[in-house]
Amino acid sequence: MSLFAAARRAAILSLWLVVCAPALADAPTTTDQQRQAAAEVAESLRYGYYADINLDDEWSSRAFQRYLDVLDPQRAYLLSRDVKDFQDLDSSFDEALDEGKLERVYELYARYQERLETRLQWLIDRLDDGLAFDYQGNERLTLDREDEAWAKNQEALDQLWEKRLKNAALTQSLSAPEEDDAEDIAETLRDRYENQLSRVEQTNAEDVLVLFLSAVAGTIDPHTEYLSPSQSESFDIQMKLSLEGIGALLQSEGEYVKVSSLVPGGPADKGDALEPADRIVAVGQGEDGEMVNVVGMRLDEVVDLIRGPKGSTVRLDVIPAKAVDVTRTHTVRITRDTVKLEDQAAKSEVVTVTRDGEDHKVGVIDVPTFYVDFDAWQAGDSNYRSSTRDVAKEIDKLKQENVEGIVLDLRNNGGGALQEANSLIGLFIDRGPTVQVRDARGRINLYGDSDRGSHYDGPLTVLVNRLSASASEIFAGAIQDYGRGLVVGNQTFGKGTVQTLDELSHGQIKLTRAKFYRITGESTQLRGVEPDITFPSLIDNDDIGESALDNALPWDKVRSVQYRRYGEPQRYLDTLQKEHEERAKQDPNFVYLEREAALVEKLKEQRTSISLNREQRQREMDAQEAEQLSLENQRRKALGLDQLEEWTDARESESDGPEDEEEDDKPVDRAQVVEAAEILLDYAHLKETQ
Repeated sequence: MSLFAAARRAAILSLWLVVCAPALADAPTTTDQQRQAAAEVAESLRYGYYADINLDDEWSSRAFQRYLDVLDPQRAYLLSRDVKDFQDLDSSFDEALDEGKLERVYELYARYQERLETRLQWLIDRLDDGLAFDYQGNERLTLDREDEAWAKNQEALDQLWEKRLKNAALTQSLSAPEEDDAEDIAETLRDRYENQLSRVEQTNAEDVLVLFLSAVAGTIDPHTEYLSPSQSESFDIQMKLSLEGIGALLQSEGEYVKVSSLVPGGPADKGDALEPADRIVAVGQGEDGEMVNVVGMRLDEVVDLIRGPKGSTVRLDVIPAKAVDVTRTHTVRITRDTVKLEDQAAKSEVVTVTRDGEDHKVGVIDVPTFYVDFDAWQAGDSNYRSSTRDVAKEIDKLKQENVEGIVLDLRNNGGGALQEANSLIGLFIDRGPTVQVRDARGRINLYGDSDRGSHYDGPLTVLVNRLSASASEIFAGAIQDYGRGLVVGNQTFGKGTVQTLDELSHGQIKLTRAKFYRITGESTQLRGVEPDITFPSLIDNDDIGESALDNALPWDKVRSVQYRRYGEPQRYLDTLQKEHEERAKQDPNFVYLEREAALVEKLKEQRTSISLNREQRQREMDAQEAEQLSLENQRRKALGLDQLEEWTDARESESDGPEDEEEDDKPVDRAQVVEAAEILLDYAHLKETQ
């Protein structure tokens, strides 16, 4: 497969591929096909992966721990003696994979399933006895137990689950309608656990194989994955549907399914219904279908519930990313649709900045993704559409408007076709290298723009954020390295690797095959691109980005290549930073972003546990939401907007859309675009005067 084709397919995969969650069921015996699949995965890792992989005892120990983490990440089911009984896998996990000796791996899963089924039945029986919790006292529940020791006996786990059940009941009580009593709450929780038990009991050998090989792949890097035949078929169906659905990439996080990113131009993106790091707790079909609780549900099952025919409606009950308590959920409605090329096309506008009574025009081009109409291109159609061609047209429009500079907005752009990143850079430089790609053998291929001349040589600024990934990072890095313009916003995602999808006799494997490097020799992997001027961000780097993923490949360097510099923006950064900070102090939206980001960080540090005292829980929740409401209302007051009575109203107003043009003209995201235009004017002025 060519690098271009690999990058294309990897880009598509990055939009839709999902990772299996840990809660599965039953562990029947292995089959010859599954043993063969394990051996083929071992061979693929040895001979097809980007870096050398030694499937030795050291790797075996890591893989065994990874398997335990996949099975029981919160140390809530297995006992220390269970782990000890299978300690032989600590040194034989490599043999299980290499030789297809899966019996012990499956036996460990059977032990886990036994503990899981017993625990779920314990919860159901406990609910049948009636809820009689005392929400007094000083009890607290630890939220993250991944670093806890394995429990020594069932009594210790009983105490943990008594707290967990108490918290589930308290959470349900605080978020349920006022008319719901203890019996209603118990019925809701009983349905949740009975449904989970039913799903666990339906596990087959294929499910266990996927879990095992997911653990194996997860020790390598976060983008190397095994796809079972059924998962491969689901992927093919999604491709034929032309990205039909809600347009969101989901991933597992503990017992929750989390929104990882949104597909540009997709239904969720258009409606501002979801945001990265939102957690989905229930899914309902149509306008009045029953809401199915999905806490603890397998990720692929949640995806099946959310997916549906074009034009149909799905309702999602979500915990907002910025929520301070999981009891504060809200429901969003999304109409499923097909993501069309037109929805992802580059668009431009003119932003007017007034200084000293004089208006200055700055062009802004929004590029949601690096796209190309592959079918038309391969058919030889000279009029095929691509991001480069569309951006060139938008540049021509902006030139007609006599703009003084252009801001290229790559926020939330998750990448796309590698050839488009190269050709788009070529619009702004006169030939030259754009990116280096190193393969598994250490060979470096240099890609670049070979067309003489540039389409636009005026002042340029690139606006990025944490969700700018892959091809976006190649583009932003090249513009920065060439000194062609400024990069402003936030540190980018940090995905600097290329994957391909290879067929196995039973399923497929997605392997990392190559790594991207900037023309300076620095990798975009892990670190991404650091902006010249940083804006405050509400996206937590510990939640979103390559550095938030387990076993991400490290940052490194190769040799730099020869290239010419077009300017020296670094000469002006101190002045530009000072002028930006002065404006930010006066901009209500930037003041809000700074304070909200600081508050989110403070709350994150505080929230290692949660109170099981109703009054204390309510006080903590009210105090935290009061802080967020105060920040939002300070922003709104400064902008002359109506005050909100509750913090949750802020999110609802975003989902429903602004009620007046004034609010539409001054959202927080808009402030970043305007400030990027201000910085561009500062830069252009400094260059002219010096």
